[in-house]
Amino acid sequence: MKQMKLMELNLVNFKGIKAFELNAEGENKTVFGKNEVGKTSIFDAFIWLLFDKNSHNQKDFGIKTLVNGEVQHNLNHEVEATFLIDGQDLSLKKVFAEKWTKKRGSVRKEFTGHTTDYYIDCVPSKKKEFTDKVAEIVDEEIFKLLTSPSYFNEQLHWKDRRKTLLDIAGDVSDEEVIRSNRSLSNLTDILDGKDVEDLKKIIAAKRKEINQELERIPVRIDEINRNKPDTDGLDESNINTRLEDINNEIEAKNNEINDIKNGSEANQLKAHISDVDLKISKVKNQHEQDNQQVIYRLQAKLQEERSNASIIESKVKNNEQRKEMNDRNIETFTKDMAILRDKWTAKNKEEYTHEDNCVCPTCEQELPEEQVQATREKAEKQFNTAKSNYLEAVKEDGLQAKQKVESLKQENESLLNDINKYNEQLEEKRKACEKLQHEIEDAESNVKPLSENKDYQELIAEKARLNSEINNIESNVEDSINKVRQAMSELKEKQSALQLDLSMIKQFEQSNNRIAELEKQEEELAAEFEKQEEQLHLTEEFIRTKVDLLEEKINSKFKHARFNLFKQNINGGLEEICDTTFKGVPYKDMNDGAIINIGLDIIETLSKHYEVQAPIFIDNAEQVTHFFADINAQVIKLFASKNDAVLRIENSEEMELV
Repeated sequence: MKQMKLMELNLVNFKGIKAFELNAEGENKTVFGKNEVGKTSIFDAFIWLLFDKNSHNQKDFGIKTLVNGEVQHNLNHEVEATFLIDGQDLSLKKVFAEKWTKKRGSVRKEFTGHTTDYYIDCVPSKKKEFTDKVAEIVDEEIFKLLTSPSYFNEQLHWKDRRKTLLDIAGDVSDEEVIRSNRSLSNLTDILDGKDVEDLKKIIAAKRKEINQELERIPVRIDEINRNKPDTDGLDESNINTRLEDINNEIEAKNNEINDIKNGSEANQLKAHISDVDLKISKVKNQHEQDNQQVIYRLQAKLQEERSNASIIESKVKNNEQRKEMNDRNIETFTKDMAILRDKWTAKNKEEYTHEDNCVCPTCEQELPEEQVQATREKAEKQFNTAKSNYLEAVKEDGLQAKQKVESLKQENESLLNDINKYNEQLEEKRKACEKLQHEIEDAESNVKPLSENKDYQELIAEKARLNSEINNIESNVEDSINKVRQAMSELKEKQSALQLDLSMIKQFEQSNNRIAELEKQEEELAAEFEKQEEQLHLTEEFIRTKVDLLEEKINSKFKHARFNLFKQNINGGLEEICDTTFKGVPYKDMNDGAIINIGLDIIETLSKHYEVQAPIFIDNAEQVTHFFADINAQVIKLFASKNDAVLRIENSEEMELV
């Protein structure tokens, strides 16, 4: 176990204490003083040195010295402590000072903040080095738990208190709880790997759902009963027999109507009308053939003449286009002939001329006469040959152009003859078309209308007579059919009434079946609800058993302090809590002496658990007339005494178990 002893604690200008020195030497000490002389400040200084907080775990608190309520400036606020940790000395010191800065342009310094200096074994250090050193000794939270009897119950959140207790005693597994209570033997199968709390939530959800459904079922049954039809006096077998008889009667009436509609006399007259319609069609066709045949023949001839005229007109246009093209070519070739003629005349007039060059171009000496004569004869021969060839070529081109002009002129004469011939033929065709058009118009004006045809008139009259006879017959038939239909309508009314009775009987049976289903469902839900109630009871019994085991296990770790980890709510459920008690008295109702003693008892157990002993500061120690906690750690009592105007230190007796 790590042991930490306070050897010496020095305060300078801390919370109004100008200077104070506690030479504890690792022993138990009692600091006496009346109220407001600085007893609590000693504990504050101790905690501030290590953790920058006061004994109430507050980070923002006043350190500076006040005079008449005003801060006294330019003072260093120092706390220094010497510890013996597992036989090794350690000195820690912290100095809190004001920072004064002279700004540019100002002759006076201004207060601009604070500085904190740290020392380890009298050697200046950085803040991180200092905090790391403190952390090596003990964790901050654990240290506070071990140095202040009130810290666990008054400053630690109840969930953190609960967690701390569970860390000390260890939790109780579900298997341990079930084994400890025979009535929980079936719970293992019910849990099926689930957590008890999860099972409770599932059960609660199922119970709620079942309960809601159980509340709805009577409403549904009542609604079905109110909507059930009245079937008193209705016999399903009798209704089916009567309905079958009526259906047979309706079918017989339908057959009777069909027989009336299919009367033979009316059918014979309708067949005769069909024959008359056929004759009318033949007369109409013959009339159209007789009157239209001449017109059709003339129209066909007219179409033929118009087609021939179009062909001839097309030939005329083609020949005219060819003649125009030939005229353009004749003009072009004639111009070419004139040009060729001018070229031939100009070339034919050319004569050979020769300039004698009798000097050698190399040596610049005159050439021999025979050499000069040979050169002249050769050049003249070449000139005459080239001229003859050129004139012959121009002549040949001129003859070809002349031949083409003559050929095109001959072709134009032939085309012109054809054009004149085609124009004469075209005029004949146009006159023939005009004549045929007049003949068609005359033929159309002489056509007689069909209504004037005697055979047509007789057939139309015959058809009208036959239709009149049919109308008379069918008029009498309709009266007969209406009588049958009236009887059938009465039968269908009876049929509908019987079918309605059957549907009411069926609806009544369906309603009863649905009610039976709902009643069965109600029984099943009630049984399921009872099953869920039993399971809920098991989970609650489990929790109660676990509470007893857990609290017993935790309380066994303490000599005097007891803890309630659960609270029974009005609705029967259990709520997690963490309340400290002493002899059944809750912590909030304990007297000051019991609060300190219980705090010391808790520290003793925590010290064993964390294997650390640290100095314990007991503020308001005068409230305790006797200490019943067996404390092995160093204890610093802060004792209020009205006769001590200044702090006074005495050795304390060892803490005894009373």
